[in-house]
Amino acid sequence: MAGETAGYFVRRATGLVRAWSGFDAFIYAFFSVNFVTLGMYIMSFGPFVPKGHLLPAAIITGVLVTFLVIVYAGLIAAMPRAGGDYVWQSRILGGGIAFVLAVTGWWFILWHWVPIYGNILSIQFFAPILSTLGRPAAAQWFGTPTGIFLSSLVVLAFVAYYIAIGMEGYARIQKACFWGGLVGLAIVFLLLLVGSQAQFQQAFNREAVSLFGASGDVYAQTLEASRKYGFTPGAFGSMPLGPSILLIPMLVFYLLWPNWGATLYGEVRGASDYRRVFSGMFWGLWVTVALSVVFFLLVAKTMGWDFYLAANSNYWATIYDPKNAPALAVPLWPYPAMLATWLVNNRAFQLIVLLLMSLWFWGWSGTVFLSSTRVIFAAAFDRVLPEWAASVSPKSHVPTGALVLMVVPSIVVSYLYAYRPGFATLTLDATLVIAVTYLGSVFAATIFPWRRSQLYESSPVARYKVAGLPLISVAGVITIAFLLFNLWKWVTDATYGVNNRQSGVYMLVLYALALVIYIIARVVRARQGIDLARIHSEIPVE
Repeated sequence: MAGETAGYFVRRATGLVRAWSGFDAFIYAFFSVNFVTLGMYIMSFGPFVPKGHLLPAAIITGVLVTFLVIVYAGLIAAMPRAGGDYVWQSRILGGGIAFVLAVTGWWFILWHWVPIYGNILSIQFFAPILSTLGRPAAAQWFGTPTGIFLSSLVVLAFVAYYIAIGMEGYARIQKACFWGGLVGLAIVFLLLLVGSQAQFQQAFNREAVSLFGASGDVYAQTLEASRKYGFTPGAFGSMPLGPSILLIPMLVFYLLWPNWGATLYGEVRGASDYRRVFSGMFWGLWVTVALSVVFFLLVAKTMGWDFYLAANSNYWATIYDPKNAPALAVPLWPYPAMLATWLVNNRAFQLIVLLLMSLWFWGWSGTVFLSSTRVIFAAAFDRVLPEWAASVSPKSHVPTGALVLMVVPSIVVSYLYAYRPGFATLTLDATLVIAVTYLGSVFAATIFPWRRSQLYESSPVARYKVAGLPLISVAGVITIAFLLFNLWKWVTDATYGVNNRQSGVYMLVLYALALVIYIIARVVRARQGIDLARIHSEIPVE
């Protein structure tokens, strides 16, 4: 029977190896909910919900995302296979829906994330470093189409290298970036801790004049410009719960991803240990939430909460409302790490800290392809995609075919994103599509104990219950409600910037493309005497 089952797949075993430790998986989860690269960027959108407060919103979001972690830890422990969402959905819900949701959410969409990563690289790496070196014009150039395209190509080059060297090689890069990034963040936090608001105001004015040719009290001008524009920041001590909840659909843009490495657990040692898997994702999430809270407190103490919100409001006004936006004395995104280094009037010191802080990006950047290649690989291993997409390097154990299917289309998409007017708008729903993929897996997990009862009962997660009900199902119901709330707000409320009709239609086209590919595969394999439904009833051998 085992030999017969193996014959349905491309080969008897995947060819992947368990090269990562639990600590490696924790670092990946921690970088996925990246406090600096994603967190500081998303926090800057706080003024879009003017009556909300970021601090309670971050804590509440962390609590709700914890239920997502419970669900995914259960799925991983029950079926620790490369491919994650695709494998679980196909074995519980069926191959068609799994392929459409997972391939769209993990393959097609991640092409569109490459230029988004490139844009973040521009504003968090090139712009602050070039400005510190006294090249403000060059810094602003990286916000041009050619600058963004170049940044996207840089991301592609580094990420392709990361994946090509294999899981062990990438784990070493992760660790170096993890420890170096923490050193940089500790310095930034220490500067904010020992500095005073008066010192920061003086430093901000000094650097605005020195680097950007501003004049006068630029700190005060920032606050006044915000008020004239119509945004008056609330006091830090005022934390209304109701309006703060409306920030949750914003903050999930960085806190929703502790399970990003779920597709990799076929290559993580001890993946069938529920507590170990849960701990990696849980601490990746909650260390990030804790860092966020500390950051808010330090910003309020030294930068001034009103200044922080006003600076961000002014910057985003120039992007989304350029006709009415105030003129910026500092024409860059107000990167908190850069602003904190200004407390020390030394260019070499500032540059070193920014380079250390950039490790948060370099350690995180591999997430754009690493998880995706395993979904493509899993679909090819099931024979839905061509067999060559399941090819694995015997030396590095890298799914080389899947890597090609990520790199080549990403170059095209990055070019269109940078140079074709309006294409960037089509990517606005990119996060929404990933959340829909999560929703499919969470629904599968919720019915798992009844849909595949024998497999569930034999898994380590079966012992965890709440009032006699499976823990994975209870957590699943809560997570479904949480995801639906966010999807509803994204679709119906313009505040979050993703309820764009053109983008919605474009995403539906991508879903349709995935469906067409699956139908073609089903027909072709049937003519070859291969039953995809039978394959999707079996668990692949690692």
